[in-house]
Amino acid sequence: MEGLLTKIHQCRVCEEYIEPNPVILASKSSRIIIIGQAPGIKVHQSNIPWNDASGKQLRKWLGVTDEEFYDVNNFGVIPMGFCYPGKGKSGDLPPRKECAPKRHQQLLDEMPNVELIVLIGMYA
Repeated sequence: MEGLLTKIHQCRVCEEYIEPNPVILASKSSRIIIIGQAPGIKVHQSNIPWNDASGKQLRKWLGVTDEEFYDVNNFGVIPMGFCYPGKGKSGDLPPRKECAPKRHQQLLDEMPNVELIVLIGMYA
């Protein structure tokens, strides 16, 4: 799993289109997987998934603390696009299409304890 996460963090496949900075939180022991769209600018800058107002609301809906949410034994956070896709005319651009087909199944294959996958947003 660590080797795969390193590959993802080093990925530069979309470098000609955006500034790559893959943001992912996962572990072999993660039990709940949150699959969202793509990091927003605040997450891109902080490298902390769901570190914005939507993340605060998500944790409230889930009924978990920040500590519980960011414990990789509890939650894995895997976006459809691992990097901030940039700004569009009315909000952020959609997630890049390279990430999910290339890495999602590889990640899930390395996570035998997954009990629940939560899809958030229309691109997920």
